[in-house]
Amino acid sequence: MQNLRISIIQTGLHWVNPGSNRDMFEKKIKGISEPVDLIVLPEVFTTGFTMEPSDHAEPYKGETFRWMKRLAAEKNTVLIGGIAAKDNGRFYNRMIWMQPDGTHYKYDKKHLFSFAGEQKEYTHGKERVVLKYKGWKFLLLICYDLRFPVWCKNTYNPRQGFEYDCIINIANWPAPRIHHWSMLLKARAIENQSYVIGVNRTGKDGNNVSYSGYSDVINPLGETLSDIKPNEEKTETVTLQRKPLEDFRKKFRVANDWDKFKLIN
Repeated sequence: MQNLRISIIQTGLHWVNPGSNRDMFEKKIKGISEPVDLIVLPEVFTTGFTMEPSDHAEPYKGETFRWMKRLAAEKNTVLIGGIAAKDNGRFYNRMIWMQPDGTHYKYDKKHLFSFAGEQKEYTHGKERVVLKYKGWKFLLLICYDLRFPVWCKNTYNPRQGFEYDCIINIANWPAPRIHHWSMLLKARAIENQSYVIGVNRTGKDGNNVSYSGYSDVINPLGETLSDIKPNEEKTETVTLQRKPLEDFRKKFRVANDWDKFKLIN
């Protein structure tokens, strides 16, 4: 299996201004000079964490969807990011996975942040999404999902192997609880013998909520692979190495002793 090159973009966002955010991210994406396999943007990157989707959500396959499709093709990469989406009369906090050939998938946030009333404005996602790309398997999560280890749990059986190899979590995770974010990223990597990619925003939103970033890439041992600093606006490229992942899983066979369970929504 090949290694993968992943670019993550940590930055502030323009509050409920999709056009300005698309322009900003396009410049950053086009500034990635080396070939990469995936580019990851934050949660609701076109608007920020708005609780007014009736005013600011966009159609699922609207302008941002077409923008992602164009850029994924131009950069020959998977482009991943989140929007406030309107779909069949409902609003979703949605992650879009756009491949360079136009193949696309979506994940709707399962655990809505009731502390901010998100469940009053958005519809809960129902599907756990694991995607395969270039021999790797990815579990998609959005922000608050990270706090729920059963929803994040990897599985293993000797015939089919591990359910996934890497978690991708995109977030608008506020600064007052950023220690939890950093600790949970590491915990999810260790307990699932998986890489974890966490991309969080910086700056302040329209509700005067502060975000400090702490985006990271964690290996299965819980070690940090990223050099992005808190509050820094930066695009960083990190390599996910396949052989160390497989060697560690073979050497430390904790997956053989994982509890067997069935997830019931």
